[in-house]
Amino acid sequence: MIYKADNKLRKKLLPMFEEFDSTVVLSCLQGHMGTAWVDDLNKPTVAQLIVGIFVFYAGNSKAKESDELLYNLPDFTLAIANTEEWKEKIESVHKGYFEKFQRFEFHKNSSHLNKADLNEYLKQIPEGYKLVQIDSQIAKDPTLHGLSEDFISQFNSVNDFVKRGIGFAILKEGEIVCGATSYSIFDDGIEIEIATHPNHRRKGLATIAASALIKECLNRDLYPSWDGANFESARLAEKLGYQLKTTYDTYFIE
Repeated sequence: MIYKADNKLRKKLLPMFEEFDSTVVLSCLQGHMGTAWVDDLNKPTVAQLIVGIFVFYAGNSKAKESDELLYNLPDFTLAIANTEEWKEKIESVHKGYFEKFQRFEFHKNSSHLNKADLNEYLKQIPEGYKLVQIDSQIAKDPTLHGLSEDFISQFNSVNDFVKRGIGFAILKEGEIVCGATSYSIFDDGIEIEIATHPNHRRKGLATIAASALIKECLNRDLYPSWDGANFESARLAEKLGYQLKTTYDTYFIE
């Protein structure tokens, strides 16, 4: 049997997940969002963290509850583990139903991010486009959510996002065609989510929206963490100043 961990227990799980260099993990363990599941409420030996579609595993992969945790998934899952034992178990339990790919992890160092460079990118917005900070009205706009379901989905409500999150949108003729927001938050920063409408790509819009978000975070002494889902995301991150640290295995499970 597995149990849902409260915020007090989540903090005790930090040593179990200390090898994960992920701010999404921190957002859950620090109690900001997501859920945590364990095999024992007093002395957990295995744990699962869920934040949106991201699912992380740590602890004893041979614990009898590990199989139950491996089936405790959202409809679409990006599963991440940091040991070969866990990876082998994911591949065994979900054989035939997963796709393994690489995500890109960057060094988390704010000195790599140059405000002067960001300001230059902000000047490059094309004619006819408008950059705005996301408020409650923009956060409710269906054209924003048409770009990505994950812009504010980890927050309890639009008001919760406006209170605790950060985001910028680019409009064209009244419609939102690009956005950059805090997918998740942790004590000292955010994890970035970016999306652009296919008809408005290759105009530098993602660079501009991301620059605005990163600059706002730096002004607030928050770290804007970037984790790349693909080569395009990784190239944009490096353009903005992030330095690649490594790639890591991720399992898409449907």
